[in-house]
Amino acid sequence: MLRGTLLYLANRGSIRHFVTDNHLARRSARRFVAGETLEEALQATRSLNQRGFSVSLDHLGENVSDAGEACSAANDYIAILDAIKQASLDANISIKLTALGLDIEAALCEENVRRILDRAKSYHIFVRVDMEGAAYTARTLELVAKLRQDYEEVGAVIQSYLYRSAKDIENLIASQTRVRLVKGAYKEPPEIAYPHKADVDRNYEHLLRLLLAHGNYPAIATHDPRMIQAARAFAAANDIAKTRFEFQMLYGIRRDLQKQLVNDGYNLRIYVPYGTQWYPYLTRRMAERPANLFFVISNAMRG
Repeated sequence: MLRGTLLYLANRGSIRHFVTDNHLARRSARRFVAGETLEEALQATRSLNQRGFSVSLDHLGENVSDAGEACSAANDYIAILDAIKQASLDANISIKLTALGLDIEAALCEENVRRILDRAKSYHIFVRVDMEGAAYTARTLELVAKLRQDYEEVGAVIQSYLYRSAKDIENLIASQTRVRLVKGAYKEPPEIAYPHKADVDRNYEHLLRLLLAHGNYPAIATHDPRMIQAARAFAAANDIAKTRFEFQMLYGIRRDLQKQLVNDGYNLRIYVPYGTQWYPYLTRRMAERPANLFFVISNAMRG
């Protein structure tokens, strides 16, 4: 019930405008979103790097309907790459295909992604193509597979709540494409996605074992201590070195776990979002793991 309500709120424009114009809400969001400008995101990245964390920068935005906006989004991603290179930061970027024109024309989207990847390749910076709702899953993976033929610097995201994910991971392992494994943050029908959390968790653990055993530097993206322990135990039992994979967590969430993993010698990358379109991102993160709602509320009450 709570998850469905949060996902409904994520798509309500009137509520979005009310929240984003609210001073208290904006202040509370700053724990989980690095800011609204690239410079603020870079400052957060520098601070995280100094504490031993790698970073994946995400300029928030999606579902553009104008070709000019899509090209502008590509330019923004390229500007992030330039800034990472110039500042010598330990960071890569995450991109969304709907921000680059996937809803407009496949060729336009591919052209924009290739422009980004050309710059990333020149800098040796990795680019992760984020996974969006299930309506985009097939097209996203098809484009990543096509791009992977020309760029080693591109990877994908797989959501464990989809029934198709095991087969998708087998294909990505075969092509040695880097994968970030997540549980999933969109509302999907039971015809294509596990409706119960226990099944999503069970599939997540199955998929993380596949990736740890056979994947190309997989990213285990979770704040769930049980999943983290499952990954650690499987890696240790199978002599999988800590350097062969990384954990990933969201900016501002479970800082205690983040610090512990780094102290224990694991690679940890923090997903750092920034930009003016932080409202749908934040509500989806709360829907993905309703316990995150507690962090938002408690942070607001401390303000």
